[in-house]
Amino acid sequence: MGTTGYGYYRGAIFFSMFIGYSLYFFNRKTFSFVMPSVMEEIELDKDDLGLITSSQTMAYAISKFISGVMSDQISARWLFSIGLFLVGGINIVFSWSSTVYMFSLLWFFNGLGQGCGWPPCGKVLRKWFEPSQFGTWWSVLSCSMNLSGSLGPILATVLLQYYDWRTILTASGAFCAAFSFVCLLLIKNEPKDVGLPSIEAAGKKGAKGGNGESTLGEFLTSPFLWVLSLSYLVVFGVKTAATDWGQLFLMQEKGQTVLMGSTYMSALEVGGFVGSLAAGFLTDRAVARQGLGTYGNPRHGLLLLMMCGMCVSMYLFRVTITPEIPKETPFWVHLLHPISALTGVSEKEIWIPLLGAVFGFSSYGPIALFGVIASESAPSNFCGTSHAVVALMANVGAFMAGLPFSTIAKQHSWDMAFWIAEVIMAIATVGFFLVRNMRTKMGRIAEKMD
Repeated sequence: MGTTGYGYYRGAIFFSMFIGYSLYFFNRKTFSFVMPSVMEEIELDKDDLGLITSSQTMAYAISKFISGVMSDQISARWLFSIGLFLVGGINIVFSWSSTVYMFSLLWFFNGLGQGCGWPPCGKVLRKWFEPSQFGTWWSVLSCSMNLSGSLGPILATVLLQYYDWRTILTASGAFCAAFSFVCLLLIKNEPKDVGLPSIEAAGKKGAKGGNGESTLGEFLTSPFLWVLSLSYLVVFGVKTAATDWGQLFLMQEKGQTVLMGSTYMSALEVGGFVGSLAAGFLTDRAVARQGLGTYGNPRHGLLLLMMCGMCVSMYLFRVTITPEIPKETPFWVHLLHPISALTGVSEKEIWIPLLGAVFGFSSYGPIALFGVIASESAPSNFCGTSHAVVALMANVGAFMAGLPFSTIAKQHSWDMAFWIAEVIMAIATVGFFLVRNMRTKMGRIAEKMD
């Protein structure tokens, strides 16, 4: 009966959060999806478009940190549902507007509402799933973004053939707001809310090791929190640099076509989807075997392997792709010749997307794992705050991958900028390897554990 109870609630909760977060993401990108249609009606230049999208990005970074902290203080169920309702309502009001400043203001508020989405998900997942399942369900839930990101543009393009952009935004916002009430009904903060014993109290394998409550000071002075934060900053910054500038690098310095650049980006996203799922599933099996102790973490092995994969794939991306035909046949041509002969596709057309897929696999995996490790290593009363801190540092990395990175490329070259990113990534990987067995339990350790 107990298992049936857990199964029913877990299914209902996960379904609600998956659909709910898909709607969060779709309504984050609706302006991008309908942008050409908006520009046909309202005159907008590149600066206007940049102002509108940047206002949302800035608000989202601020809101995600604040709501991560708030998720430890207030009901995660209410925070998720209210944010979803606000995002839907703002999309409706956006569809009534026609000026750049109103667009920017409303998209800023959309960003504030967006930040209420993920932190409550992490909090609820930790309360409802054992440590040996946490990574898998975290990764599967994050796929809701891939679902919206891949189907959203297609859906918007089809709908624009029959309706104008204002109708689409109104309908999208209304559905989003309506589903917030479903989430409010179906999501439960923790098993105790429905009369079931908590996962941590149930003594499941992996729930050991002093994960009780701590003071804010004890939590913030945990060295592992800052090791995770700095590592995440580097990984997310390097990944953002590759996704934002990789296509330009291929075209401007490597002499590749627009099609090859877009193929590389598509392969990177596909690899990322697989890498995120694999990281959660494989490391959960490691946790199921070893449990979560006070020192080290069973997830560190795969995390380090994937960080090495980022270094190697970046190096090969920078060194092996050349604008001119090399005098000597590169090693990778020999490796790929049998596949090329079989498929009729050139070695280059296989090699570049392959590097993109490997980089995507190796970068999205750690991004999923840093969030999981930050949440599960924190004291139970600060798991939302823990994820908020490391996510804020990731956003700092993303910012550094923008203007500072492009300035280096402008002053020197894309090759130099990517070489610097490689070196920083290698240093971070070696550093994380050296501290892999440090104390990973943040805050106070329980005096005695049976």
